[in-house]
Amino acid sequence: MSSVRSFEAGDVDAVADLFQRLLRKTAEPANDDLKTYLRTLFIDFPAAEPDLRSRVHVRTDGSVSGFLGVLPVEMEFEGRRLKAANCGTFACDDREEDPFAGARLLRDVLAGPQDLSFTETSNDVSTDMWRSMRATVLGPHSLEWLRMIKPASFALKAAAGRLSALRLFNPLARAADAILCRRGEKQNWSHYIPLAGKADAFVDEAVSDAEFADLCRQFVRHFPLRPAWDTPVLETMLGHATRKALHGERIQHVVKTRTGKAVGLYLYYGNPGDIGRTVQIMAAPGQEAIVIDRLMRDAHARGLVAIRGRTQPTLLQAMIGKKCAFLHTSSTIVHSRDPALLDAMANGRVFLNGLAGEGWTRLIGDRFG
Repeated sequence: MSSVRSFEAGDVDAVADLFQRLLRKTAEPANDDLKTYLRTLFIDFPAAEPDLRSRVHVRTDGSVSGFLGVLPVEMEFEGRRLKAANCGTFACDDREEDPFAGARLLRDVLAGPQDLSFTETSNDVSTDMWRSMRATVLGPHSLEWLRMIKPASFALKAAAGRLSALRLFNPLARAADAILCRRGEKQNWSHYIPLAGKADAFVDEAVSDAEFADLCRQFVRHFPLRPAWDTPVLETMLGHATRKALHGERIQHVVKTRTGKAVGLYLYYGNPGDIGRTVQIMAAPGQEAIVIDRLMRDAHARGLVAIRGRTQPTLLQAMIGKKCAFLHTSSTIVHSRDPALLDAMANGRVFLNGLAGEGWTRLIGDRFG
């Protein structure tokens, strides 16, 4: 009879194989770099707790057929310290032979000792499983925003992902963008150009992981339900986020007034000619629009063709009028038996996604080996 148990070091090879086949969708065998990273992240991580661990689904013969990665997160709400389960990597084999394996795996994790559980990377199949267990989808947290910068180059970049030969037309796309992106007096849906405005009174500059971590802890305090990060754990997370080879160069900036007061920060990845991927935007209350403007200006100056990221309720409000497109690719979902926590999460009073999610790990956006 199949069963569910804690993820152990001896399961690493099997879980790495699941990751390659089901999530990366490649026939290439898992290499040592990936296997080492899975152990580092899900077994040896500094915040690991013995009673809140990743789980595997095991067949009758003892082989591993499923995995749900769990990262413990300490959170706080109205003076209470809480234990949360950040549920990320979720993969199950044998869907035809054992269609309920994933549901058993998820149910086992949700029955743990944590006060709340959440995920930011749930696909449609996983979302149905979460919903069947009375979890709540957070709509304002579940959208991707996209700001087009260079329309012709963006369209070519998107198409070249399926047909690489189209990259030969890059010079034509750049010429078309030179015409389409002429400076005007208003922002346009089709392209972005930096215009004079309030953002001119601010500057952004690169910062160390230590300073970035301190600022994250400062800005997250504005959320009633929030991660209670300590500096060593947050710096470890930023260390994991150092490299995302599939997404490009790491840009980690603080936004300041001319007098040096920090009002926000952002972390994104991208190379010239590519689509940038934003992991985190944080801001002092009322300064969200300024920080978003500074991010978009930086992406434009670096030659990106577009920039994208995940929404949060405060960011969603600040993006009104900035000509962003919104789409749904995965869902942020929460589960708790505490009505007060559910109310806070359902009403936008929680900090989730990005650093309070899975986006900082190498599993999203990095190349192994």
